[in-house]
Amino acid sequence: MRTRTARARGLRLVSAAAAVPLVLAACGSDDGGSAGGSDPVRISFLTHWGPEQVAMLEEAATEFESEHDGAIEVEIRAVPFANLLSTLRTQGSSANGPTMASVYDLWLAELVRDELAAAAPDDIANAVTDAWPDNLVAGVTKDDAVRGFPNEVNLYALNYNTALFDEAGIEAAPTTWAELSDAADAISALGDGRQGFGVISSWPAGTVHPWLSMVASNGGALLDAATPTLDTPEVAAVAELYAELVDSGATVPTMSGANANTTGPYLDNFVNEKTGMIIMANWWKGALQEAMGDRFDDVAVAPIPVGPDGTSASSVSYSWLTIVNGNARDEQQEAAWDFLTWLNGDTSGADGSSAMGDILMSMGILPSRTSDLEAHADQLAEPFLAAYVDLLPDATPFPSVLGGEEMTVALQQQLEQLLFGSVDPATAMDNAQSEVSSILSAKE
Repeated sequence: MRTRTARARGLRLVSAAAAVPLVLAACGSDDGGSAGGSDPVRISFLTHWGPEQVAMLEEAATEFESEHDGAIEVEIRAVPFANLLSTLRTQGSSANGPTMASVYDLWLAELVRDELAAAAPDDIANAVTDAWPDNLVAGVTKDDAVRGFPNEVNLYALNYNTALFDEAGIEAAPTTWAELSDAADAISALGDGRQGFGVISSWPAGTVHPWLSMVASNGGALLDAATPTLDTPEVAAVAELYAELVDSGATVPTMSGANANTTGPYLDNFVNEKTGMIIMANWWKGALQEAMGDRFDDVAVAPIPVGPDGTSASSVSYSWLTIVNGNARDEQQEAAWDFLTWLNGDTSGADGSSAMGDILMSMGILPSRTSDLEAHADQLAEPFLAAYVDLLPDATPFPSVLGGEEMTVALQQQLEQLLFGSVDPATAMDNAQSEVSSILSAKE
């Protein structure tokens, strides 16, 4: 579930308290229809979306059923985000378990291992490859197979307050780390409790993803294949930059706290013009706009500043995809792929958009299908979102590997120790390299 004001995320997700309970009637005792018989094939779609989006899915399902003369029946089920993965795990192997699900791509390796994310048939895999950017197709590919349809995409960029830039005499957004440091120092020098560059603590993905976007913009990476590369100079340089920003007073760790709703000092300080720059994802626009009101007009977006070893700006991205349960019966899987193909097709929505594209745009979220971005070009042309759309082709998908969540937490802990002065940059990265290596080795 998403709202404009509270987005609890595996990165960008609404809090469990705001989510809706299971909707529609349960499947009952029916096992999904008999292959080759007159009964319809019954399939279900599991999501964590809220009532408005569930209603849109139900409307799409009704249209799909009509076009298939009732041969397929689609049930939409919704659970709180906090229960989404556990519901898929516990119910996925049962006869009445979900046939399809909307999932966070960081979970994909585990779902493939447990046969809960089926490989797409060749024709569907080819259709996905043709209709989505290569980097997003890579994000939904595991074990050399496309595992579903990419849907929403989130990526990171530099957000900055133009009013503070004007007050500090900064003429343009920084494009290099040197310019970033100079701008951060100038804003901090304004006094009145200002910090030039804000970071996040207390939230694993919120801590790691902006930092890793800086790594990518310095020519570094988290992994080389399945091997951690946190001990490389390109990665170490970002840790050193963080330490320098803290030491200069341009970054104030006590202003960094946030949870997955972005509730806390991190959001408050940016909203109240105490923070000049942050690195944040596109999904938080709604909460930011709501909190700032007319002052949201002072917020601008720019690419991640490029490091001394980098050649171009890049951004970590992550996505949500819809998968088919590999434990479902063959006729259910076939019907599910038919439904998802239709749902993500350019004739199921309005004005050349897919129905999925329309649903995502209703939440203010970037769709990922190329034709959906084109169909919604007018809505996406406003400056805040347009900047993120421009960055999509060069985004770097966060690696989806077994142990990905544990790996993120380990990195978060080392970065927070660095920010709060418990370890120096070299020690933080050495510890992170060792811990991430152990986590990934244990999953082999």
